Amino acid sequence: MWASSSSLRERKVLVKEMAQVPEVYVLGGYQTDFARNWSKEKKHFVAMMREAVLGALKETKIEPGDIEVAHTGNFAAELYSKQGHLGAFFLEIDPAFSGLPTARHEAACASGSIAILAASAEIEAHRYDLACVVGVEQMKTVGAGEGGDFLGTAAWYELEAKGIEFPFPKLFGKLGDEYDKRYGLKDEHLAEISTINYANGKLNPNAQTRTWYMNYEHAMSRDEFNGSIGGRIHISDCSQVTDGAAALLLASPAYAKKWADRMGVPLESIPRIKGWGHNTARMRFEDKVAESKGAEYVLPHVRSTVTSAMKRAGIGDVSGIDSIETHDCFTTSEYMAIDHFGLTAPGESWKAIEAGDIALGGKTPINPSGGLIGAGHPVGATGVRQVLDSVKQVKGEAGDYQVEGAKNVQTLNIGGSGTTSVSFVIGT
Repeated sequence: MWASSSSLRERKVLVKEMAQVPEVYVLGGYQTDFARNWSKEKKHFVAMMREAVLGALKETKIEPGDIEVAHTGNFAAELYSKQGHLGAFFLEIDPAFSGLPTARHEAACASGSIAILAASAEIEAHRYDLACVVGVEQMKTVGAGEGGDFLGTAAWYELEAKGIEFPFPKLFGKLGDEYDKRYGLKDEHLAEISTINYANGKLNPNAQTRTWYMNYEHAMSRDEFNGSIGGRIHISDCSQVTDGAAALLLASPAYAKKWADRMGVPLESIPRIKGWGHNTARMRFEDKVAESKGAEYVLPHVRSTVTSAMKRAGIGDVSGIDSIETHDCFTTSEYMAIDHFGLTAPGESWKAIEAGDIALGGKTPINPSGGLIGAGHPVGATGVRQVLDSVKQVKGEAGDYQVEGAKNVQTLNIGGSGTTSVSFVIGT
């Protein structure tokens, strides 16, 4: 039953993949400083939303009254902040938003990307011409143990997380174990991923770890300063617990043309969503692995998400992608992404690492922003931040972490243990 229904879905998706993606422009956005601790500042998460949204409006010189719809991405405010109904909090940002249609979207760590998909779909359907997407998460309201338990709800809690200390490092440790079983995996390659992302984070003025100490020797150490969190996952392999928000303004071609004329820039210079991919796999990690038995890729649904976005963008393979912002919740997830993007053959991600291909200045830089390990990972904001950094790259506005000549940048945002996958291709 699983195989036949999966094959049917693949045939349907293949037909849709070849259709041209309606144009949705990304006029700009704003990100809060991911190094801040908003709980210590005694600020509510709506303060983060306000800074991100008003910052995006200022950046684009757009008035609040122009926004016609708003979408909020958030994972677990009910747990971290004892608050649901986050879409309604958008109205607290500015009096002009009173009565505005809003919605909140949740898909674990892919919540922000799902919010972007919803907003862009409404623009494509000609419901609205200008949408605001804001991703937000306030995670430093609780200690590490309780926070780790909250994150466990992104898995099948009762079967994979309940009563387990830090369940997600252990789940993504199993991803590394599966690679090791099928193809072999060396700690040296994971350490190099960590080293690169921390180094890139030092170039990003909004990165959480920009002032932190990290080098390859530390990432390879196995002492009390880099202890094991779960199996092969050590502290240096982990993304950060982060407070933060990021906002984007998405526009129809009609609004984008008027905006471009007002700003004195050609419409062709404005970044747009050229392609997207979205797939959901089964909840339990062991079920995903069982389904991929005998397959080339460890997580086939993630591979399909990436290739769907490329096909919708009219890009044949990764050679048409200049840079990647991927979901490095742990070094093992980035290791997986390398071959799932097609930088190497399946199981040979180590070749791209050793060749320097993924480093800034390499053939296809991955996470020039620092990614989740270097820049930070406020869960509901990550997908939005990835697209914002992609927009900066395409516009040549990424500063010290700019990828020279970047024209097409692709994201990969993952919720759960490879459960919900979303990818965007951003370009002009």
